[in-house]
Amino acid sequence: MIATHTLASGMGGLRTAGDLVARMQMTGMRIAEAKKYVADKLKVSVRELGDEIVMNEVRDDLNIGRVVSHHGKARGIQAQMNIGKLLDLDINSVKRFLDKIN
Repeated sequence: MIATHTLASGMGGLRTAGDLVARMQMTGMRIAEAKKYVADKLKVSVRELGDEIVMNEVRDDLNIGRVVSHHGKARGIQAQMNIGKLLDLDINSVKRFLDKIN
């Protein structure tokens, strides 16, 4: 279980920018293009996308979710909404949530 959790929350998850890069890859971008796009949107270098310390601060500043969310910071659907705005994406779960409340 520990190994699975470590892999899921490493570059492929919230500890860095893996989840954001993966979202862009799902739109059809190749990995290098997706990394560059995300880095530009976050105003960091491509190299910093994999740095946990830098990305922890960036995620906190942009309010796009972290592994451990602090009080008053975005998490769950709120973080996904912020990610969608930041990356210019339509996220299905956000759309369905907004449809439900309207």
